[in-house]
Amino acid sequence: MTEARGSAGLNGSAHAPGTPCWVSLMVHGMAATQDFYGELFGWEFQPGPQQLGAYVRAQLDGQEVAGIGQLPPDRHLPIAWTPYLASDDVDLTAETVRHCGGTVGVGPLDAENAGRLAIASDPSGAVFGIWQAADHLGTGISDVPGTPAWNELVTRDSAGVTKFYETVFGYEEEPVASADFDYITLHIKGRPVAGIHGVGNALPRDRGPHWMTYFEVADVDAALSHVLDLGGHALEPPRDTSHGRIATVADPEGAVFSMVRTNH
Repeated sequence: MTEARGSAGLNGSAHAPGTPCWVSLMVHGMAATQDFYGELFGWEFQPGPQQLGAYVRAQLDGQEVAGIGQLPPDRHLPIAWTPYLASDDVDLTAETVRHCGGTVGVGPLDAENAGRLAIASDPSGAVFGIWQAADHLGTGISDVPGTPAWNELVTRDSAGVTKFYETVFGYEEEPVASADFDYITLHIKGRPVAGIHGVGNALPRDRGPHWMTYFEVADVDAALSHVLDLGGHALEPPRDTSHGRIATVADPEGAVFSMVRTNH
């Protein structure tokens, strides 16, 4: 997890294709959601492209971190953080998604001068975005509290969808050697960029297969307490792992994410 965050794409260069380069959240209550994440992570907000409705970009120290958009009142979609995977040609990537059994639900379309995007789902139904950068290169800061630290597909069986992502994005896979832990790390040019975690019947029935975003925090236990004070919910209590201390929570609208204090 830790080694994935010195990614290409920071300091003004484009993210390598297949690299998670952005995370975005569509919500009903924009103001309340900005208040929650602003208090939790210290984010400040600037307007972004408005193609899909009102949209702001969260910033830390003037560097862009994540996006939050407004869902139309009549759209009752799941409230969920969505990672965007970098592409040099979003139209070609979207076509490959379709050929490999996935679905393209939005786009490809231009986001003003920022770039070109599509929103897709893999054959199991997990939703992800595809981003072709123009003016907007994606997340501009990492390895500090309040920034995305890792993205992980939570699914029933890792083997079932790994081939899809390898074909669409050119990942190399590295299974985790464990008899009781179904996990595959996805690599780009030898560098880990994301994971696929097969959890079998432990997959939440109300969510189905989904991508999970991990945000870096300085102190997981303190951050969890802050989440609760701000009206969020604890889903999995803090636990120590080989990658660091982790807790899984939901914001007041129900968007699930994990917080991690990584082992540096």
